[in-house]
Amino acid sequence: MNVSKLIMGGLTALSLAATSAASAQSDMSHDAIAERLEPVGKLCMAGEDCGTAAMASTTASSGGDSQGAEIDGAAIYGQVCTACHDTGAAGAPKKGDAGAWAPRLEQGTETLYSHAINGFNAMPAKGGNPSLSDDEVKAAVDHLVDASQ
Repeated sequence: MNVSKLIMGGLTALSLAATSAASAQSDMSHDAIAERLEPVGKLCMAGEDCGTAAMASTTASSGGDSQGAEIDGAAIYGQVCTACHDTGAAGAPKKGDAGAWAPRLEQGTETLYSHAINGFNAMPAKGGNPSLSDDEVKAAVDHLVDASQ
């Protein structure tokens, strides 16, 4: 008799667990699944009403109306460029190495900007971060050049 009570208690616990698992799976409805599978973002073409948040972020990232905010070239360098230009990886001239930078500086700042923005040899365009604006890349180049003369 004691064993039958134990079995009945076990079956009761098992049925409660199964019932709670079934109710937890209610998020498996077709609508809930479709909502979870929606794309993270939506494409917005020029001229379409896309909402102010999308336009504000586009303006800010494209170097639009930044309300006079200065771009921090040192911060961009620290986030993107330091991996190669602090170590000399893939032949990158090291920050502060005036000898390595001299022939590059002779080519002119515009050439350095072009190489940094468009890529050159082993260096990827924009240091591998395509979200950077051209002005942000130029600020990082200016920081690197100032530290390497």
